[in-house]
Amino acid sequence: MQDVGNEWFILNNIQAIDTPALVVYPERVKENIRLLKSMVSGVEWLRPHVKTHKMAEVSQMLLAAGITKFKCATIAEAEMLGMASAPDVLLAYQPVGPKIARLQQLTQTYPNTQFSCLVDNPVTAAAIGEIFAKSGRELPVFIDLNVGMNRTGIQPGPTALALYVTCHRTAGIKPIGLHAYDGHIRDTDLSDRKEKSDAAFAPVEELVNEILNKGLPKPILVVGGTPTFPIHALRPSVECSPGTFIFWDWGYSQLLPEQQFNFAALVLTRVISKLDDETLCLDLGHKSVAAENPFPRVIFLNAPDVQAIGQSEEHFVVKVNAANNYQVGDVFYGVPIHICPTCALYEQAYVAEVGAIKTTWQVISRNRFITV
Repeated sequence: MQDVGNEWFILNNIQAIDTPALVVYPERVKENIRLLKSMVSGVEWLRPHVKTHKMAEVSQMLLAAGITKFKCATIAEAEMLGMASAPDVLLAYQPVGPKIARLQQLTQTYPNTQFSCLVDNPVTAAAIGEIFAKSGRELPVFIDLNVGMNRTGIQPGPTALALYVTCHRTAGIKPIGLHAYDGHIRDTDLSDRKEKSDAAFAPVEELVNEILNKGLPKPILVVGGTPTFPIHALRPSVECSPGTFIFWDWGYSQLLPEQQFNFAALVLTRVISKLDDETLCLDLGHKSVAAENPFPRVIFLNAPDVQAIGQSEEHFVVKVNAANNYQVGDVFYGVPIHICPTCALYEQAYVAEVGAIKTTWQVISRNRFITV
């Protein structure tokens, strides 16, 4: 096995930790938060997404750093932020069906948090307004704009303007901003990414001017994700919403070389069987690391020669260089290709400080329901 000496990720009490396991390194998380803050003109222009970590303790670290606005994708993530006393939470999702009532209940359960959500059509806007008006409340909403992702949203233009005006006239809701997620822009070359991001943002700017011409207040702009947030950070009055920065992963480290965030969460796995000198089986199956991408799915910091050849629910078969002489019981420290869905596979994360596991944090909003 490769001699990794005093590498930052090595744990001296690893024999007490069963695998597979998710491990968070808080000092590296703090460094990532500091780096993020240095990339924008002020914390008021940050609205980080919590979908990556889903942990109240990490949310509290962001709050301690002066970040007060957040973005999330589920009611459970929104409740986690309410539990952490986050002042401003955007549910970056259009609630439909029972989810509207859950959101309304959330606003009552956590009155010190301002919740908001997305809308992209007048029917849903009316449904949200009806439920909130009946309870005597008014929910802030953002118009969800489709700027090329082609997933949700309404294209910027006359129809979007009409929807904004309709929301302004609808009891129970109040339009306060525009949401434009350009997750389809993922070019490795920063200049190409900027060119496409600028083109996608241009009609958003036009829509802002049209809203102002209607005599309505200037809308808040929540724009971009991890690949494009450094570009949007240079625009005036734009809130940026990266999420993966908090833990980082191998996929983005290769796709976005200009972003120098630290790997701050790893998956740990053990060799459970040795088929021959070149073939090992690890306890890291589909249920332990995000499997939506093709191999390798994970890169091992202390075993860089590993090549994935097969994976099932609880097993990961790999090829290695025979000269490294790995043994059953050896521990591999892995950086997932995609950390966000990997975190959602674990009920808890081990917390590593000064080379040892000190405690655990619940991945509380991996669940679809907490209390609401």
